[in-house]
Amino acid sequence: MNNKNKVKIGIASVASLALFVGLFGLVNAQSTPQTVIETDSHRFTLMADGVYQITGTGSVYVMSNAMMVVGANDVLLVDSHVTPNAANALVRSVAEITDKPIRYLVNSHYHFDHAHGNQVFPQQVEIVGHSYTRKKLNGDLGDVLTESTHLSFTEGVPALVERLTRQVAEETDPAAKARLQETLSAQQAHMISLKEVVPTPPNITLEEELSIFQTLETGSREIRVLHLGRSHTAGDVVVYLPAERIVFTGDMMLPFLSYMGDSYPLEWVDTLNALKDLEYDYILPGHGAPFQGEETINNFQAYLGDLWDKTAAMKGRGLSAEQTAQQIDMRNHVDAYAQLNSLGADVRAIRRIYALLDE
Repeated sequence: MNNKNKVKIGIASVASLALFVGLFGLVNAQSTPQTVIETDSHRFTLMADGVYQITGTGSVYVMSNAMMVVGANDVLLVDSHVTPNAANALVRSVAEITDKPIRYLVNSHYHFDHAHGNQVFPQQVEIVGHSYTRKKLNGDLGDVLTESTHLSFTEGVPALVERLTRQVAEETDPAAKARLQETLSAQQAHMISLKEVVPTPPNITLEEELSIFQTLETGSREIRVLHLGRSHTAGDVVVYLPAERIVFTGDMMLPFLSYMGDSYPLEWVDTLNALKDLEYDYILPGHGAPFQGEETINNFQAYLGDLWDKTAAMKGRGLSAEQTAQQIDMRNHVDAYAQLNSLGADVRAIRRIYALLDE
């Protein structure tokens, strides 16, 4: 391990609540030590022996979480971040944590913020994903760079850079100015790297399940890549470690509302039932904090079903998707999702449900 890495050890209890909230947000944590190793760009949180949740420190805009599983001889990564720039920073950070080579990269799904770093990995790295993810990233189903999902999250980056540039120039407090400058630098590099993306598909695909066995000093570790059903996209997979009782869910299950612009909401409810059937202690999401238990899943299932029913009813009354997005009332879910304190929903989700209803 590079000696410039910063190692922090905290206990996920009341005594270290501030540390744990800073890392993940507040979660229902067990009182077990959490070792955190930082590089310049990434934070590696040890969740089990050789298993790390990976988040960004802010110096590089990574947008999504990743996971690293270290064996005796090699490394498996899950998700490659949002751009080649972010993925290169990830590869450099992994090399600071372990001298084991990366052998596998799993794409949890095809969305840009999880798979547009694929191109930086050398040919000897096997990229694993659902067959639908391969079709999306190799262009069989159209150009992902021109889809509304990609454009809706990236078209505003130049305006953001301009706004941050003004804020840096106007800020007089040195500490605040330094923080703004770091954010600006990260977004400037992000804006440049967005233009460098070459969608790169998995070369190993699955339909329902694929198992990878990783050599350990004490035996072997099974890593199960599972497609539990259509949900956030048609090709989401989870990465399940049965012995460690950990499952990385990508955007299929987050601790907050997930983007729904390419989703299958009714099927998603059933897919989440299959997720609950797995024996796990921790869910590592594609964004946000690790969490435990079923309450978070139950809350999202209730939201999905309710959103579908209310959207269908409003469509049946002749409202446009845009009108429904403005007027729909989801405030009955405010206890689970604080942002639902007023009328409205993401118009991209409503347009998606309208399209599915039309089918």
